[in-house]
Amino acid sequence: MDAELLAEKPALRPEWRITQEPVAYPEAVAFMEQRVAEIAGARAAECVWLLEHPPIYTAGTSANPSDLLDARFPVFQTGRGGQFTYHGPGQRVAYVMLDLKHRAMDVRGFVRDLEEWLIHTLACFGVVGERREGRVGIWVVRDDGREDKIAAIGVRVRRWVTYHGIALNVAPDLSHFNGIVPCGIRGYGVTSLQELGVGVAMTEVDVALKAEFERVFRASR
Repeated sequence: MDAELLAEKPALRPEWRITQEPVAYPEAVAFMEQRVAEIAGARAAECVWLLEHPPIYTAGTSANPSDLLDARFPVFQTGRGGQFTYHGPGQRVAYVMLDLKHRAMDVRGFVRDLEEWLIHTLACFGVVGERREGRVGIWVVRDDGREDKIAAIGVRVRRWVTYHGIALNVAPDLSHFNGIVPCGIRGYGVTSLQELGVGVAMTEVDVALKAEFERVFRASR
């Protein structure tokens, strides 16, 4: 798309990409790095990419090596904020590449919008997702009162363009989280829509994510 046209129409909706086959992590990072540069230079539209990864652990910029308990899967150092997290089949990852120069230039506000997006998406399936002060991500309260994490958030911003994003546990193998202390938060577990008794196809999750994104991020412009 012509650079002048992009500059004149910052309200253009992001391009949505959905990849069904697992995407290798280095391939995803390479795409984001290139797309972020193109968005910052007004050479490409914003982009939201929905995908899954093969089983991996990623270490954010604040990762504590002691939180890697069992490196049973490949470990990737990444430039996003946060600590260790797991990605794998059954987890919907959304990489969000938005130009905050054409939105609110507020990184914390952007993270709040990501949280709100996840909360609204979970509500589509009858699940109450909540924020917790000092605990990044989205949490659910179980019947016995314990709290488990159902979605992770980790972002990076370059030249006011965002990348990396969110990871929502739809139906992953939760035992794979045992190799790390997820996000460096001890004393809490992880859960998924499947474990909560919500049997939902990834395509249904994608429909909800797109619809709720339009609501949350249109309102945040």
